[in-house]
Amino acid sequence: MTNNTPHILVVDDELSMRELLEVLLNKEGYRVTCAENGRDAISMIKKTVFDLLLCDIRLGDITGIDVLKALRDENQDTVVIMISAYASTEAAVEAMNEGAYDFVPKPFNNEELKKTIKNALSLRTIEHEKEILDDELKKTLHFEKIVGNSPVMRNIYNLIRQVAKTKTSILITGESGTGKELIAKAIHDESKRKEKPFVVVNCGGIPETLMESELFGHKKGSFTGATQDKKGLFEAADKGTIFLDEIGELTLPIQVKLLRAVQERVFKPVGSNEDVSVDIRIISATNKKLEDEVIVGNFREDLFYRLNVIEIKMPPLRERKSDLRLLAQHFLEKYSREMEKEVTKMSSYAIDLLNKYDFPGNIRELENLMERSVALSSTNIILPDSLALSVHKRRWIEGVKNRRFDLDEVRNGVSLDTILEEIERAYLVKALECTNGKKQEAAELLDISFRTFRYRMTKLDI
Repeated sequence: MTNNTPHILVVDDELSMRELLEVLLNKEGYRVTCAENGRDAISMIKKTVFDLLLCDIRLGDITGIDVLKALRDENQDTVVIMISAYASTEAAVEAMNEGAYDFVPKPFNNEELKKTIKNALSLRTIEHEKEILDDELKKTLHFEKIVGNSPVMRNIYNLIRQVAKTKTSILITGESGTGKELIAKAIHDESKRKEKPFVVVNCGGIPETLMESELFGHKKGSFTGATQDKKGLFEAADKGTIFLDEIGELTLPIQVKLLRAVQERVFKPVGSNEDVSVDIRIISATNKKLEDEVIVGNFREDLFYRLNVIEIKMPPLRERKSDLRLLAQHFLEKYSREMEKEVTKMSSYAIDLLNKYDFPGNIRELENLMERSVALSSTNIILPDSLALSVHKRRWIEGVKNRRFDLDEVRNGVSLDTILEEIERAYLVKALECTNGKKQEAAELLDISFRTFRYRMTKLDI
């Protein structure tokens, strides 16, 4: 073992449990030190910095919570997992309030425990790297509102840094909800135009009859209702940046008029014979594949090439899952402040649930989910029980309810495992709904043990 091998302190007053954990963790390649009581553990903590503390809550002399507090008094960034045969929501909340990463009830599944430890150590590494990266970014770039430390996001940060100082037109592409406007604003804030206007135009939200007037302004009397001269958004953005969101929604006639403004930074207000010149940076965004729109004739090729000098592709959330915990925590803190609630952390099992979902609505959907979860949470920890995934669970159940099991299907061949899995999944989820997410009570409704219930939830990715 090298000095880089994670060092784990196991604290449990049962010799058999210490021996089991020591063998289990040694096989995984960890360095393991054991303590049989809380006082010995505290003494070790004062002498050695451990990467992870695996500690029983009920010890012979002092509690595991006391050990956890002593660790925090030493200002160590050791990640902590508490274990106990006396599982309860109250115990989990108390442990996590004191800074524990997670709470694992006994008897635990060995594979689940190993996965939890691996995730905890990975998070410790990621958070350390994020702190270093954040310090670097703060020196060079203003990314306060953009959350993400994945390789693809680091590449985007580097690209923003490179293009921000230029006047080049930029096209930001990506699915809805990926944060394209935040990227546009970051480019503006890092440019020499940061003290000048940043004007956002939602091209899909302005009626076609008003689009030309909104973009380029109009003269008094140029059409019914034009009672006075009005500046357009292009002129309002002079010396700054104009962000044309949903650019693919513009009609061909408007695209023709936009082309000259993009090419020459010159346009005529509606009803005017005089040109207006502006000094602006143009950033546009779309969730469409504009190349395909050009091919079918819905988007002008010359305008496409004028806008797409540099393209920044925003990845969907499913392709940057390593950022999910950071994003979820960011929104957790945001809505806790707004709702004046003390919801401070997420359990690893709640994060696991999020990781198993693809988020077709991307970051916008995650933000909505976290807002609802904070609103519905009855504790200051987001546990799986309080995670507002009821919409997705309901889709599941409805899908199984609507299925009609026809024994005649057997003649053509069926997958019995799949059918039985669907039934089992539906009953487990329904039991959770009936008990408001309380797994112990749900297990009792199904007349199975709590351990069996948890095993089946893991097996079926519930």
